[in-house]
Amino acid sequence: MYAFLAFTPILVTFIFLVFLRWPAKRAMPVAWAYTGILAYFVWKVEAIRIAASTIQGVIIAITILYIVFGAILMLNVLINSGAVSTIRRGFMNISPDRRIQAIIVAFLFGAFIEGAAGFGTPAAVAAPLLVVLGFPAIAAVLMALIIQSTPVSFGAVGTPILLGVRTGLDAPAIHTMLGTTAWTDPAYMAYLYKIAGNVAVLHGIIGTFIPLACCLMLTRFFGKNKSWKEGLEVAPFAIFAGLCFTIPYTIIGNTLGPDFPSLLSPLFALPVVIFAAQKGFLQPKTVWDFPDESQWGSDWMGSLKADAHGEGERHHITLFTAWVPYLIVSVLLVASRMWAPLKAFLTGPAVTINFKNILGTNISTNAQFLFLPGTIFIVAVGFTFFIQRMKIKELTSAAGLSFKTMLGASFALGFAVPMVRIFINSNLNAAGMQSMPLELATGVAGIAGTTWPAFAAVIGSLGAFIAGSNTVSNMMFSLFQHGVATQIGVPGTLIVALQAVGGAAGNMICVHNVVAACATVGLVGVEGKLIKWALIPMTYYLVFAGILGVIAVALGIG
Repeated sequence: MYAFLAFTPILVTFIFLVFLRWPAKRAMPVAWAYTGILAYFVWKVEAIRIAASTIQGVIIAITILYIVFGAILMLNVLINSGAVSTIRRGFMNISPDRRIQAIIVAFLFGAFIEGAAGFGTPAAVAAPLLVVLGFPAIAAVLMALIIQSTPVSFGAVGTPILLGVRTGLDAPAIHTMLGTTAWTDPAYMAYLYKIAGNVAVLHGIIGTFIPLACCLMLTRFFGKNKSWKEGLEVAPFAIFAGLCFTIPYTIIGNTLGPDFPSLLSPLFALPVVIFAAQKGFLQPKTVWDFPDESQWGSDWMGSLKADAHGEGERHHITLFTAWVPYLIVSVLLVASRMWAPLKAFLTGPAVTINFKNILGTNISTNAQFLFLPGTIFIVAVGFTFFIQRMKIKELTSAAGLSFKTMLGASFALGFAVPMVRIFINSNLNAAGMQSMPLELATGVAGIAGTTWPAFAAVIGSLGAFIAGSNTVSNMMFSLFQHGVATQIGVPGTLIVALQAVGGAAGNMICVHNVVAACATVGLVGVEGKLIKWALIPMTYYLVFAGILGVIAVALGIG
């Protein structure tokens, strides 16, 4: 019963967004209120703790909005400078086929941004870029959400494993099993790296087909003929592109560890796939494009459009100059995450805003604005202003429009994230129960029994849907997953790996990821439709992960 009650906040969210098709700005306040009432009356969480969780959520939502603002600002600056017209011409020269463009921009370029920054940044970069290439805004967001899967477990330079799983398993039971005393012990890190290797293999197999999934969703829901077949036409090239990413991804994950698979694999795949596209390698005979804009659905476009300002291409903006802002963002993201002195400065106590013991509870959070991708976007905008010879008026116009667009997402995010924090922070209660996520996971595990390997990834995805983060999902559930594995006699390294894979897949439908991605292209009120569509590739991911988990147990692999 308690497992079902713990599931109801998720169910309520789905009913409002997906079935009733309420916009997130209307649905999330109701879901937040319901979760608070459930926590107070059933879990018997103190009202002060619910309030503190809400404040914590609002602070986190502000940091997300800051990233969204930075991404929108950079895109609007590039529109005003005329650079987007040059970028669009460059992609048309690679291939005019929208399916190929989605693979290169969303899957490969998005994977690199995920490997460097994580935390929803790929959607904030890829979705607007696809729009300026001529994609409908809703299609661009869907593509950006689908790729929030394979690279996510190793995103932000391995954070979901190195922080999420590592912290989640840092418990006396694990140390007793391994004969260790701290997570820094070599045996503990070796165990963590074995989990990472399993994650790389699982993602490597499943993720090979994600570029094809993007193409299938594109042609089925946004093509003139609403056809799956037109997506299958590009299958040879899509699978080739997938392999160009997943083969080095799997090798790196099993040799160098969790820091680099999502960061280095796109750097190999991008030039190979672009060269193959230019040479027509494995290309379909027909070029696929969207129908005429007059035939687009009424909710396909947001406030951002391909020719929003009608500036056109400018002679002094070369293809290299147009791409320099993205190059600056990439370099700064990698440097800020991997160069220890710079990272220490950006995350140091002097520049960290701490919110400790909110309202006298043990609930705390912090904001490291210099370390957030939003700051990197803004710095890149500063360089762009001079490199692309912009006028002050063009910059201020972009800033004003970006701020207005960001505000459109603030209300929905301002309730979505607090709802999540109440859900997670329900562990301290007078009812003597576990937190809502753990009660839910325990109930599912009790039903599944020895068939758990088929369902382990589902818990990971629920955790990511709830928390909006694979890292947080792994923190919440890694120890629980390992405990279930021990009870049913299967390798913990396999089950925890399935947890991490499911946590990555759950990012496709996470409410605040969807809201934030929509904000970058000025879409409002279509969150439920996007979640419904994204459930298709997410279901593929979870089913495939479950099948691989069962096979691995049967073969004694793990």
